[in-house]
Formats: sequence, structure tokens, C-alpha cells
Amino acid sequence: MVGTIVHQLTDGASPEELKQAGLGAYYTDHGWGVYPQAAAGYPFTAAVLAVKGDPIADLQEDLAAEQKARATYEKLIDLCADDPDVIDPLKFLREREVVHFQRFGEALRGVQDKIATPKFYMNSMNNMNCMNNTFNNISNECNNDNNCSNN
Repeated sequence: MVGTIVHQLTDGASPEELKQAGLGAYYTDHGWGVYPQAAAGYPFTAAVLAVKGDPIADLQEDLAAEQKARATYEKLIDLCADDPDVIDPLKFLREREVVHFQRFGEALRGVQDKIATPKFYMNSMNNMNCMNNTFNNISNECNNDNNCSNN
């Protein structure tokens, strides 16, 4: 969306106007096309996506990414304070980052709660044998000691 806003702001600008606005190097490399890059000119790469395959680590990365995006939108809003047509979509995007941060936080709490939940496992082969016998309609009963006894 930010790329679209930049495109709309520069649509119809001459190369000389782009140069005067400090976009000469950008125009030289990309013309009027929208090229995803950081404000400092570094192109977007997948290297910025940090994934470990661990739900807690990955959710922490997601939380940080949402906060970084929110901060970027706030800085863009500061730079465009005199243009409500630019500020309104940026405010929408900033609000969306806040909601995403809240949802990732809820997911993280859910994962942490799940990890903290005690796990219960069957403690002996007698239990498994008793279950197998029951499923096979064999007349065995499990007593309170989890031992199988034949009738």
C-alpha cells in the first residue's frame, strides 16, 4: 500500500521533478515502477524473515515485526502531516499493525499456556495390554492398580 501511495504521489511527475525531489537515483534504477525497498534504499529480501520453526521464537519475531511496521507508519505520518490523503491510509495501516500485534500476543499466550500444561501418559504396558484386550473383546478387566486380571 505504501508503494501505491508513492506511485500515486509521483504519477505524472517529470524526470526533472523527481530529481528535484531527491528521487533521481530511484528514477534512474526503477523509472516510475514501484520497487520494494527500505527508505535507505536497501531492497526487500527474504533475509528479513526470521523463522526458526519454534512457535515461541517465531511468534516473538512476528510481534517485533508488527511493532517495527507500526513505528515506520508513525514516522511516515510525521513526514506527511500536511496531506490527509496520505495520512488516512497510513493511519489505517498503523492500526492494522496494532491489531496484528494483539493477535500474535494472544497466540503466544496460548502456546505458552499449552506448554505449561502438565502432560499425562500411561505408565505401564499393563495399561496397554488391558486396552488391547478390551478392544479385542477379550474378557479382561482392569482393576484400580492398572493390572489386567482374567475372569
